[in-house]
Amino acid sequence: MGRLDNKVVEITGAGGGIGREAALLFSEECARVCVADLSRDAGEAAARECRDAFFWPADVSDPTAVQAMYAETARRWGGIDVLYNNAGVMPPDDSSILEIEPDAWDRVHAINARGVFLCCKYGIPHLLERGGGSVINVASFVALAGSATSQIAYTASKGAVLSLSRELAVQFARRGVRVNALCPGPVETPCCGSCSTRTLRPTSGGACTCRWVGWPLHARSRTQPSSLPGTSRRM
Repeated sequence: MGRLDNKVVEITGAGGGIGREAALLFSEECARVCVADLSRDAGEAAARECRDAFFWPADVSDPTAVQAMYAETARRWGGIDVLYNNAGVMPPDDSSILEIEPDAWDRVHAINARGVFLCCKYGIPHLLERGGGSVINVASFVALAGSATSQIAYTASKGAVLSLSRELAVQFARRGVRVNALCPGPVETPCCGSCSTRTLRPTSGGACTCRWVGWPLHARSRTQPSSLPGTSRRM
């Protein structure tokens, strides 16, 4: 028996990094998990590690693909209780606003901001059908503090995720849907590549000093009762 017996969880970007660790955590608590990812090999491997899970290939920037993802999960298990919107990108051509091209800006926002928007837009109705649920959007510490090593599109997109989460938390609290945003510090994931290749230094105000780089498994201890179904804390 686990805290999440028979709860159904949809996790995007679950083939690696924080998303994979989240899938394993939810599985350990006896949830049923849809492992959604663009990479079939990584997604299927992650699903095999879970207790009760299946892989679904999904492009979160595509409204049709997002709707199909939710429809398949609801068909298999009768509904959805948790949305864990984790899919994101940080391409190497995302840099200073003086250097980044509009195409790079658009690519980052298509996944990081539009993707979370679409997953909430088409996912929250499934939670409402169950009488409530939990939305967990993965933002970043850069949404609060900025990044000393400029990645302007990523930082702006995560700021959008944080603001979106606040708005949804206010709108849907009275209908039994909790909405939280996670703001991890630097984590060594496939999205970020090797964080050791980026210079992590404080800004002139010292607000972004990073003393260590986390591994995805550290995110497990952050996705704890306050953001899981059946708990009372709200954003």
